[in-house]
Amino acid sequence: MGVSGRRIGLRVMAAIALIFGLLTLVSGGQVLFGTESHRAAAGDYVGFVVWFNFLAGFAYIAAGIGLWLGGRWAVWLSLLIAVATLAVFVLFGVHILQGGRYEMRTVAAMTLRTGTWWVFFLLGRGLLPRVAARN
Repeated sequence: MGVSGRRIGLRVMAAIALIFGLLTLVSGGQVLFGTESHRAAAGDYVGFVVWFNFLAGFAYIAAGIGLWLGGRWAVWLSLLIAVATLAVFVLFGVHILQGGRYEMRTVAAMTLRTGTWWVFFLLGRGLLPRVAARN
């Protein structure tokens, strides 16, 4: 893959991260700060997971901006997001094993979030140094 292909790859990842971040802020914000109907629509949400995801939305946006600009720090932020998301996912699993109420869509969402950020870290790590080295 040439430099322009790598740059396009980073830009696509950046756009996905930005959109993901904005959607995360909106959905989490509706549950945390919205009406009772928003909370009812969320079902058996788990408070610490919603708070984590809401706050992580800001990190998603920062990582997206960093990836767009080609900042190496954005790759490390992606790793931090991936590790933190995995840790919250494990805690969420403990919550489930202890009989806590939850929604299956939260399991799916946390799987998607965890996988996405590990992919962003691994791809970004592979793409960014090559792009930066040629600029």
